[in-house]
Amino acid sequence: MNTRAFSTLHSTPTVASDQPGSGQDQPQVDSTQRMPAPGSRALVLGGGGSTGNAWLIGVIAGLFEAGLDVTDADLIIGTSAGSTAAAQITGADPAKLLADILAAMPRPRTGPAGSGRGPGPVGPVMNQLERTGKIIAAAEDAADMRRRMGAAALELDAASDGSRQTQWRSTVAARLPSQLWPQQRMLITAVDAHTGEPVEFDRDSGVDLVDAVAASCSSGVAYSIRGRRYIDGGYRSNADNADLAAGYSRVLVLSPFGGRSRTPEEWGMHLATQVDELRAHGSKVETIFPDGSSEHMFGANAMNVSLRPAAARAGYDQGAALAGELTEFWR
Repeated sequence: MNTRAFSTLHSTPTVASDQPGSGQDQPQVDSTQRMPAPGSRALVLGGGGSTGNAWLIGVIAGLFEAGLDVTDADLIIGTSAGSTAAAQITGADPAKLLADILAAMPRPRTGPAGSGRGPGPVGPVMNQLERTGKIIAAAEDAADMRRRMGAAALELDAASDGSRQTQWRSTVAARLPSQLWPQQRMLITAVDAHTGEPVEFDRDSGVDLVDAVAASCSSGVAYSIRGRRYIDGGYRSNADNADLAAGYSRVLVLSPFGGRSRTPEEWGMHLATQVDELRAHGSKVETIFPDGSSEHMFGANAMNVSLRPAAARAGYDQGAALAGELTEFWR
């Protein structure tokens, strides 16, 4: 497959006790390694905020309407905004999901530009990026970074009134067409805020799909599941976590952040490193990144809901254009 024909298709690129130590009635996270079947396919949906979610839905809808259904993957890996997309595409038709985004009216702005209120919370996003950037800079390695991120989230959690948990769960639940895990294998990533250990939820983990997605999308705020706190799956390895597709013969990665990572390259967390490792072990890998004309919709603008329709349209156009090139690879 000649991936150079398209600038956006890339061969390389990124109820228990509240005591943390309690083992009673904790969610059972499936850590077993299941051997993928020969010819099996994995779809990796990376994080990227509200606009990233819309772009992912757009790409998948564009592929679908052009005759390529990637929702039939043997494994779907969802991280942060990608976890919401994973739950959405396994519960509803991609075309309907796209139509819903395009039909949604942006909420009216209730504060001055850049104030953090209304559809463009640039201020809070920049504050979050600055805060987490300092944590990354102070960390010795990836494990230390995850522990520091978890500790910071627990501090915020202790200082809150607890209302965000209920509100956030309701928000996430309203976004999902179905609150049941799909029959096909799906992994939703998160990080244990108490230990910094990576976590992958699936239908056998004993965790509701809504809670798994809410934890994976929690950003730097701790989300509680039966007394255990979790933070955003993007801190597990990177915003994509393509390494979880190891052993699958074909891997398609949709990365709203274009494979970029905020961590040092020597930590080995970049998407390009993970893609190289997958290929070294026999997987065929293709990645799709937003094209240059839509990059302004991400980064500090990733939570700007008024940009969701444009992000979805951009993704749709890319998916429709790439379907022919990807069909042989996927099938």
